[in-house]
Amino acid sequence: MKVAFFSESPADEAAVRVFVEGLLEEEAVPPSPTLRLKRQGWQAVLRQVPVALRYLHYNTDADALVVTLDSDESPVPQKGHGRSGFCAEAKCRLCHVRRAIDETRRTLRSRQGRGPVLTAVGVAVPAIEAWCLVGKDRHVSESSWILGLKSRKLPYTKPQLKQMVYGSDRQSLEIKTRRGAEEARRIVANGKLSELEQLFPGGFGALASDIRGWLATSE
Repeated sequence: MKVAFFSESPADEAAVRVFVEGLLEEEAVPPSPTLRLKRQGWQAVLRQVPVALRYLHYNTDADALVVTLDSDESPVPQKGHGRSGFCAEAKCRLCHVRRAIDETRRTLRSRQGRGPVLTAVGVAVPAIEAWCLVGKDRHVSESSWILGLKSRKLPYTKPQLKQMVYGSDRQSLEIKTRRGAEEARRIVANGKLSELEQLFPGGFGALASDIRGWLATSE
């Protein structure tokens, strides 16, 4: 399957690619030509989602686009999001991306001989490094982060998560990319994707649900 990935950094994309391949049980091949966009935080990703989707739709052989963001201290996506696919929380980043995708889809013409580009969206709570710690520290989860937000006593910080995954919160992009992918492969190889979804039902669960929707469509 030809899948494009768009996240806040190439390191995030490397880990997410492994998770998605685990869910698909097949390789996620980059579409041609390659999608190249600047990554400068979640707001830049959000602004460029319409650009990415239009480019993939009209100029490539892409089957799908996967978008992931960090939640930071924004509201944690709630599992389900109701029948509409959206929740009532105005600051939910998952909903922001889904709305951008829906609005863009309505402007696209049909692709000759191909269906629309499939999409999947995930939000890492509070960052992709939390997903990479599944199987190593069950204290790191959406539920613990939600309690921390409510009490205003966060159970850990993003720099601490980076320290746990990379050995330092100031590692090079090369090391972060390699270590993130290694941890993701560990999780997939050890059959921990279901645990990842259990611990992160809103953010990773949304991504997994979207991808299961792709598989259901292809059957």
